Amino acid sequence: MASMLFALLALTLALPVLAVLGSWLQWSPQSADILRAMAQTVLPDYALTSLGLCLMVALGVTLLGLGSAALVSLFDFPGRAPFEWLLLLPLAMPAYVVAYAYTDFLQFSGPLQQLLRHALGLQGRLWPDVRSVWGAALVFTMALYPYVYLLARAALLERACGLMEAARLLGAPLRRRVFEIALPLARPAVAAGVALALMETLADFGVSSYFGIQTFTAGIYKAWLAMDNRIAAAQLATLLLVGVVVLLQLEQRAQKRMRFHLGRGSGQGSAEAQPVRLHGTAAALAWGACALPVFVGFVGPVLILLQAMAADAADLPWLRFGQWALNSLRLGLLTAVMAVGVALALAFRVRTRADALGRAALQLVGLGYAIPGAVVVVGLLLPLGWLQQSWPALQAGAWVTATALGLVWAYLVRFCAVALQSVQSGYARIPVGLDDSARLLGVTGWRMAQRLHLPLLKRTLVAALLLVFVDVMKELPVTLVLRPFNSDTLAVVAYQLARDERLGEAALPSLALVLVGLIPVILLSRTLRQTPAA
Repeated sequence: MASMLFALLALTLALPVLAVLGSWLQWSPQSADILRAMAQTVLPDYALTSLGLCLMVALGVTLLGLGSAALVSLFDFPGRAPFEWLLLLPLAMPAYVVAYAYTDFLQFSGPLQQLLRHALGLQGRLWPDVRSVWGAALVFTMALYPYVYLLARAALLERACGLMEAARLLGAPLRRRVFEIALPLARPAVAAGVALALMETLADFGVSSYFGIQTFTAGIYKAWLAMDNRIAAAQLATLLLVGVVVLLQLEQRAQKRMRFHLGRGSGQGSAEAQPVRLHGTAAALAWGACALPVFVGFVGPVLILLQAMAADAADLPWLRFGQWALNSLRLGLLTAVMAVGVALALAFRVRTRADALGRAALQLVGLGYAIPGAVVVVGLLLPLGWLQQSWPALQAGAWVTATALGLVWAYLVRFCAVALQSVQSGYARIPVGLDDSARLLGVTGWRMAQRLHLPLLKRTLVAALLLVFVDVMKELPVTLVLRPFNSDTLAVVAYQLARDERLGEAALPSLALVLVGLIPVILLSRTLRQTPAA
C-alpha cells in the first residue's frame, strides 16, 4: 500500500512532464499546420533569439561570476570580507524587477539619457533601446551571475590557494598562477553555474514578455493562447524541455567533476596558502570590479524603484497591496508546507528502503525545478483538456483551472525539488548507524522519522520551507495563467503595473518581492561566514 501511494505521489508530480512528452502521440492536422506555419515564419526567430540570448548571458555571467569569485578568493584587498556576501545580493532581485527598473531609467525618455543629452548638447537616442535582446542579456547577467560566483568561489577556496603557493615557490609569476592553475580548477564549477543561469534564462517569461522579445517561452504562450491549440503548444514545449534537460545533464556532469582531493598542505587550512595581498591601484581596481555588479545588480534597481515609489507616493495602492501580499503569503506558506512534507516523505522512503522505484521517483521530482513555468502550465492543462473532452461530467477543468488547487499543484511540480535537495542534504549528515540503533530499540517506520529524524532535521526543514516560500512568492508565469479570478499576487501585479508603464505603483510590490528574496541571501551569507577563509 505504501509503495502504491509513493508511486502515485511521484506520478502526480511528474504528470505535466509526461503529458508534454505524450503530446506527440496526439498528432492532429490542425497542430501540424500550426507547427509547419510557425517553422516557416517565427520558429527560426524564436530559436535564434533564444540561442543568442543564452550565448550573451553565458558570457556575461562567466565574466562577472568567475571574475568576482577569483578576486575575493585569491586576493586580499580592503573590503574583501564584506564583498564575499554583498556579491550575493542580486540573487534577491527577480530578473523581471531589474527589467522594470532599468527600462524606466535607461530608455529614451528616462532620466539618464535626458541628463546626458542636456549635458553634452546632443539630440536623439544615445544608445539602442534597452527593450531588446542585449537589454535582456544585461538584465539576466546582473541577476544570475551569483550562480557562477557561488560555485566558482567554493571551487577556488577548496584548493586553488595552496596550488598557487606551490607554483610561486617554483618561480611561476602571478599571471601564470592565476590563468594556468587557479582558473582551470574552477572550470567545472563555472560550467555548472552557467548551466543553472541558462536554465533560468530559458524558463523566464517576465523579462521576455516585458521587453517584447520572441523567445521559445513566448512562442509557447502564443500557440496556446493566441492560436488556441494546446497540442502545438505542448509540442513546442517539448523542444524547450529538451534544451533544459541537456543543460541539466551538463550541470550534473560538471557538479560531479567538482570534487577535489585535498592533500596535505594544499587546502585552505594551510598556513602558507594565503591570498595575494593587493596594494594601491590594483586594490582599488579589485574593489571597483566587485562593487560594480553589486551596485548595478542590486543597489541601482532598489534606488530606482524607491525614487519611482516616492514620486507616486500619493497614488500608491496601499489597501490593495495588503490583499496582494496576503494572497502571496497564503499560497507561499501552503505550498512550502506541502512541498517540505512531500520531500520528507520521499527522502525518508529512499533512506529506509532504497530501491529502483525510490530512485526513479527522486529523479522525476528533482527534474521539476529545471522545468520552465510555461512547460508546467501546458503539461498541467493538457490532460485536463483530454479529461474534459472524454468525460464532461467530471468537470475536471473546474477543479484545477483558475483555482488554488491547480496553482498549488503547479507550484509543487516546480518547487518540490528545492525542498527535496535541502532535506536530502540534511539526511546525508545523519549517520545511518542512528537508524540501526533506533530499530534495535523497537522504533521503526514513521515513529523513527518523528522521534529521531525530525529533531535532527529541524534546521534543514526550516531552510527548505523558506526557500520554497521565496520561490513561490517570485514565480510569475505559472501564477499569471493559473491564478484564481480576482486573486492577484505581488509578482502578477508588479508585472501588470510595469507593463502599463505605472512603475511608481509597480515599485511597491516589486520592493516587497526584493525583501522576501533577501531570505535565501541571508541564509547563503551565513553559510559563507561559517566557511573557513582562504
